Amino acid sequence: MRDEDFSQEINTFHGKEVPEPGYLVGYGALIAKFQLQMPIPNRLALINKKFKQYSNDDWIVLTPRHKPAETLYDQLVFALKYEGINLLFFKKLFQKISIQQVVDLVQTEYSGQYARKIWFLFEWLMEKQLPIPDLTIKNFVPLIDDKIQYASPVSINSNRHRIKNNLPGTVNFCPLIYKTEKLEKYINENLTDKTNLVIKEVQRDVLQRTSAFLLLKDSKASFTIEGETPSNSRAVHWGKAIGQAGNRPLSKEELLRLQEIVIGDSRFVNMGFRNKGGFIGVHDRITMEPIPDHISARWQDIEILIDGLISTSKKIETENFYPVLSAAKIAFGFVFIHPFEDGNGRIHRYLIHHLLSVMKYTPQGMIFPVSAAILDKIEDYRKVLESYSHPLLDFIEWKKTEDNNVEVLNETIDYYRYFDATLQSEFLFDCVDYTVSKIIPDEVSYLQKYDAMKLWLEDHFQMPDRLVALLIKFLEQDNGKLSKRAKDKEFVKLTSDEILKVEAKFKELMIE
Repeated sequence: MRDEDFSQEINTFHGKEVPEPGYLVGYGALIAKFQLQMPIPNRLALINKKFKQYSNDDWIVLTPRHKPAETLYDQLVFALKYEGINLLFFKKLFQKISIQQVVDLVQTEYSGQYARKIWFLFEWLMEKQLPIPDLTIKNFVPLIDDKIQYASPVSINSNRHRIKNNLPGTVNFCPLIYKTEKLEKYINENLTDKTNLVIKEVQRDVLQRTSAFLLLKDSKASFTIEGETPSNSRAVHWGKAIGQAGNRPLSKEELLRLQEIVIGDSRFVNMGFRNKGGFIGVHDRITMEPIPDHISARWQDIEILIDGLISTSKKIETENFYPVLSAAKIAFGFVFIHPFEDGNGRIHRYLIHHLLSVMKYTPQGMIFPVSAAILDKIEDYRKVLESYSHPLLDFIEWKKTEDNNVEVLNETIDYYRYFDATLQSEFLFDCVDYTVSKIIPDEVSYLQKYDAMKLWLEDHFQMPDRLVALLIKFLEQDNGKLSKRAKDKEFVKLTSDEILKVEAKFKELMIE
């Protein structure tokens, strides 16, 4: 293959400032060279002019001795060696170059590990076989380098390529996740053990009430995130569904059942999988032109994508892939596809519960109130959704429909099955950690304080439970003070001295 200019000397690239002048190489250089229609990877590779090697969130910076030769094969080897596997890149590249060029790439170093990876990826992604005989050498090499990305703990040998296929997914849905300091820290912390330490000393009745309250809290929070204020009965109904997460296998029928529960009154919603375009955003107030923040997958691709998502979910469940990473891949993949007209966000968060429960990450009988954590981190949640959606807008061609919706005009299916789920995984781990470190302990502590205050009120005033609950509610509303209305109406029988004692005890038990 003839030499070409692949590496570029740059100071900035697609809005990313380089940490120092140098040469763009690897995936970034190849995307630019072949003008591939895909978002730029979150982290790019740069060859500096010094002999200093380092990395940060945006760049892998290597020295001049690492600079690959100016050939497609050498740039691909560099990318695979230092940047891991980028499935979307390879799919776009294989659609751009000829089959003969791919054959030439593989035959550059027929039995070498990187040539084998390119060969395997072509046949796996394109679902067609190259005119190359099977390898007969003994050694197998893993496709994913688990020092760079999270691989499935179970691999399937491809005898033809002598490759161990350790992709955590299927050809129709396979987001990948890079190893980061944050993710490794969380995984090594083992937040499940941390949760068990929090709850092991809690009395059974307090734990049961905590679980019930957190379930309702999570249900309400999930509606609030969508800008809705549900009736208590609707929130309870959805809470019951969340409480059963992990009990029913994931399927298209199960997703449809969940949509029916979450929507309730379906008179004004087209139920089931979309049969038209979809987007999240607003309309221009004058022209009603759609202004998308996110464009959903083409409705024609939904069946393939959802089948792929479900197959991948079952695969990573049985292969014991990391539970929180599994939940991030499946749940965020679902919401990016956006298969329904309405209900996507709440089902997306339900899927987090489902994966954490079915993979035994959450304690038995307790659902992590992940939606409550997301609500407390709502700006970070928006950013992590936009980190995927906004760059993608540049590569989706669409037109306005008569009903002011969008109709996608180009092929977009690969954007929804081969995305980088690293940022989403970090965010979800932040939410799980916040749940374990704050939300659950705070609720347990509150109920323990509530019980102590309730016992004191019963001992001193023989109050029925209804009035105890009402009195504590009034005290909470005014930071430990009883309002004039409460003194004059519901608790008019309490003397001034008794009210002072009640307020003091509330402050002692529930505030300090």
